[in-house]
Amino acid sequence: MMLNHTRIAFCAMAFVLALAGCSSTTAVSTESAKSPAEISAKPAAVVSGSLSSSSLEALQRGDSTATPASSPLKEIYFQFDRYDLNADARETLKTNAGWLRSNPSSRIEIEGHCDERGTNEYNLALGAKRAQAAKDYLVSLGIPAERISTISYGEEISVCKEQNESCWQKNRRARFVILPARPTT
Repeated sequence: MMLNHTRIAFCAMAFVLALAGCSSTTAVSTESAKSPAEISAKPAAVVSGSLSSSSLEALQRGDSTATPASSPLKEIYFQFDRYDLNADARETLKTNAGWLRSNPSSRIEIEGHCDERGTNEYNLALGAKRAQAAKDYLVSLGIPAERISTISYGEEISVCKEQNESCWQKNRRARFVILPARPTT
């Protein structure tokens, strides 16, 4: 009888440990730990010289994750499974660099995004390469590297949810977010 209780206790403990081992958490940003009220309290206007919200903040508020047409910084797009910059992307980055030169106190974050094809891990790495390629090009145009940070969201924050090439193309992008100025001490 005692042996039977020990087996039951052992099985229950193994079951609990197995369930605990199956849980997973993915930390994308420290922003995800904030409440929606804290996030929506941040300025999110997108006019020349002001702030824009990240894709994660927009998603948490239930807003579109697309860059608003009024944004001074435009997105660039990539071919499937690529992170090299095509001629259109370079032209857009030159325009973005012009805005950054005209706003020398502005800092930006470049978000790398992918379509849904591929594993999460692969797409996070590809998104990071896309964001880094955009940063490297802006730096080559004279924008100081310390004004630019990068983050990859992989396939996690899509603009379009349909499963077709025209939709996937919209998700293969680098998005530019204007960050708040660093506090002076």
